[in-house]
Amino acid sequence: MGLLKLFRVPVFLLATGCAFSASGAQAADNGAVVERKAYDFPSYERAVETTDVERYADKADYETAVGDTKFEFEKLKYLSDGLKVVAYVYRPRQTDGRKFPVIIFNRGSGPRGDIAPEMVAFFHRLAAEGFVILAPMLRQSDGSEGRDEMGGADVGDLMNAAPLARSLAYVDTNNMFMYGESRGGMMTYQAVRRGFPVNAAATFGAFTDAQELVTSHPKQYSPAVLKQVWPDYEARKEEIFKARSALFWAEQLNAPLLIMHGGADESVNPEQSLNLARRLQQLGRVYELVVYAEDNHILSNNKEDRDRRAVGWFKRHMKK
Repeated sequence: MGLLKLFRVPVFLLATGCAFSASGAQAADNGAVVERKAYDFPSYERAVETTDVERYADKADYETAVGDTKFEFEKLKYLSDGLKVVAYVYRPRQTDGRKFPVIIFNRGSGPRGDIAPEMVAFFHRLAAEGFVILAPMLRQSDGSEGRDEMGGADVGDLMNAAPLARSLAYVDTNNMFMYGESRGGMMTYQAVRRGFPVNAAATFGAFTDAQELVTSHPKQYSPAVLKQVWPDYEARKEEIFKARSALFWAEQLNAPLLIMHGGADESVNPEQSLNLARRLQQLGRVYELVVYAEDNHILSNNKEDRDRRAVGWFKRHMKK
């Protein structure tokens, strides 16, 4: 779910760019669950045919996660600025009245279909450390209403995960954390900037300078491709890029940040994370930077260590 699929989306005729302004009634409903069901996982072989699960888990890890009856994977639909948006929830099957810290996970890529098989082994590693996982799929993905603007109005779906989390009886909302992959890292930075109530956040493979990303990959991100996401791209590209580039508003990032990147990431230059870390250092912010030598965009060679570090970072910033 990295940038490899970032702009494989159909052309839209609607103009974009303005964030959706919810009415008072809609704002009051944000986060309300309107549908929920337990997820029934396919075999690994079937999942490989329909998803990129093999990039995230081998058969043994997948079957271990799917077969662990201590946990349950649910698919919810919740209200976000008047839209019905899908979120995945991975939690203990028996909560016994307990409340668990929650990790809001922000996926990579643009609009996707059902990616639960890609996520389950990853979520299992995190949940085994005592966390509930809540993952907004964002508008236009996996049956969600609305249109993905890749860091525009869709950030509202992430912000509305806060009232969604507060509505779940088993979530300890004094201990909310955020974890973002690739595009999801960009979304994480935006949420922190907007004051999402996280104790700490972690990212991997995140871009922090959208203009540099586009300039470095001119074939992948041609103006014609970018107009598929933002039809008014030519008129607003400076605004579009800056809004999605944490490097230019790092002073607004007040949560402790763990920044991870692959030294051999061909999708997002690791210098993007290095540059943000340098700026955070100048600002005196709390952060850590880890670059995995010779690893790729999603740190697949070090996924266990990646998640161990993230969990450790979150536990370090846990409130009692």
